Amino acid sequence: MSTLSTVPFDDRGLAYGDGVFETVLLRGGQPVLWQYHRARLLRGCATLAISPPSDQALEACWQASSGQASDTGLEVLKIIVTRGSGGRGYACPPDPAPRLLSHRSSFTPIPQRWREGISVCVCQLRLGHQPLLAGIKHLNRLENVMARRECQHPAIAEGLLADQQGNLIEATSMNVFWQAGGRLWTPELEQCGVAGTLRAALLERGWVREGTLPLSSLQDVERLWVANSVQGVWPVTVLVSSTTGEHLQRLPLAADDPLQALAHPLMGYPLDNAG
Repeated sequence: MSTLSTVPFDDRGLAYGDGVFETVLLRGGQPVLWQYHRARLLRGCATLAISPPSDQALEACWQASSGQASDTGLEVLKIIVTRGSGGRGYACPPDPAPRLLSHRSSFTPIPQRWREGISVCVCQLRLGHQPLLAGIKHLNRLENVMARRECQHPAIAEGLLADQQGNLIEATSMNVFWQAGGRLWTPELEQCGVAGTLRAALLERGWVREGTLPLSSLQDVERLWVANSVQGVWPVTVLVSSTTGEHLQRLPLAADDPLQALAHPLMGYPLDNAG
């Protein structure tokens, strides 16, 4: 498997989205929640029938000094695996040579969003069902790109995405969690959506359950969050119009956030939300 910082014109990841990627938080040069990122990358490669990179090749992506860490000692590492070049049209080449790319950049989280929460909109775009691709982080993210265009108002930090049946699935770049009946829940992702690594860690420990939440029932939840393995947990305090920024619904902000209390220690983030 070749490792490059750029790709040629005929790379299938560039041409067709034929590949997978991971976005990993580095703390002191070490990947956070790596076992979950590795597992999802390997699962995505298996789904697309792409030979995965070796552990040694993956580890080399963060072992070299980058000089990019912020004052917090944090970086974001993006890893991309494509099928490589070749093939006629959509047909895969008979002996593909997968390509591994990586890039590191400094990162600073936004503690204000941990403390004060965020406003989100419900996007008009509806996610299509494709069970074969559900859960993996493949390179074709056009639905998310189009949905994010609906969230340009400065009052909106994220957008919520539902499927064709009107069930909440995810945010544009984060997973969704809610509290109901005193329990913590996250959407089932059997038909569509990205199964995040922080979500996987919380599910594995039994701290969160999978369930279904129709958009029509958003008003009934006790609390609502969006979260991922880089930004941490953002409480949702206001649902707003994607076009006008008008407040449509307010949600409570917990003094002692139950989801942050579970998730942030897994990432090395503080529990006092002080940054």
